[in-house]
Amino acid sequence: MGKILLIDDAMTVRMYHRQILEQGGYSVDEAENGIEAIEKALSEKYELYLVDINMPKMDGYSFLTEVRQREELLYTPAIMISTEAREGDREKAFQSGATTYMVKPVKPDALLCTVALLMSGAAA
Repeated sequence: MGKILLIDDAMTVRMYHRQILEQGGYSVDEAENGIEAIEKALSEKYELYLVDINMPKMDGYSFLTEVRQREELLYTPAIMISTEAREGDREKAFQSGATTYMVKPVKPDALLCTVALLMSGAAA
């Protein structure tokens, strides 16, 4: 199974998402903010990013904008997951480079289904 980079400043949220993903058979790395995530993304190959919006140092929008400017990271799918449910947040996520958008708390089945769809496209 593929490797996922989980980016969220809240440890409890990372633990919750990690548990779901690992039970789904995925390998998971974590980052607490966008800066740490960029360092990891540049040093290791990931098949998917799971990105929170609101984080210290560098938020999810900035992370995706930065990633989408790098040729080697341009096509890695990204799920933006946030408590922000306003339409403007969703639009900004897509403008930043998100492949899809989910609102917290995510249901385990919905997360695994979305991850499977995005990662099957990446493998093709």
